[in-house]
Amino acid sequence: MESMNLNGQPYSASLNPTESVGRYTAKTFGWMFAGLMLTFLVAYAGYVTGAVLYVFAVPYLYLILGIAEILVVIFLSARIQKMSVAAARVLFFTYALLNGIVFSAYFLLYSMTSLILVFGATSLFFGVMALVGYFTNADFSRLRGFLVGGLVFLLVFWILALFINLEQFATIACTIGIFIFLVFTAYDTQKIRAYHAYYSQDPEMAAKASIFSALGLYLDFVNLFLYLIRFLGRRSN
Repeated sequence: MESMNLNGQPYSASLNPTESVGRYTAKTFGWMFAGLMLTFLVAYAGYVTGAVLYVFAVPYLYLILGIAEILVVIFLSARIQKMSVAAARVLFFTYALLNGIVFSAYFLLYSMTSLILVFGATSLFFGVMALVGYFTNADFSRLRGFLVGGLVFLLVFWILALFINLEQFATIACTIGIFIFLVFTAYDTQKIRAYHAYYSQDPEMAAKASIFSALGLYLDFVNLFLYLIRFLGRRSN
């Protein structure tokens, strides 16, 4: 099956992009890993310095940080075509920094051994699905409706869990979440090739699309980690 671009048309060999799809993909993953590294450094620094205890002593700050993260993603998604490349990168790293503050709490909730093992498992599963998305000829865009439906299910489940004890169904929700974000990893990796073809004559927009793709992959990795740590992690005593 022939791979398609964002307009549902076959990739054109005559586009003559300014850089190869392999280099473009590598740069996109490079931005993603840079974001993950910033998140880890901020989270670990908050843990070892004890700053996390002061941060979360402020009432509702955890909720405020979560809302701020959502607003950054929404703004970046809505304005990606109009903002500069530098602004897109700033917003991406702003999100990674905010997420690092939130993630510092996980060093308190889970044992270091669990965090390391689950991070390793996440990296392995993520890497495998990224390779599948990059090399396969299957069109993952056909699964978009299924993936969006899965996200809606997970959102509704966790909202209900705030008000109703759904602990007995948490394992099922985590299993679904793991599956959804594994497929999202392949889907978002494949979209990098689509962006490369679609914006081959617009280097600036191609660079912004690379940052946007990096954010998507970053979210896939983080959410996959979160569901795996809920499923496999051992809480700290």
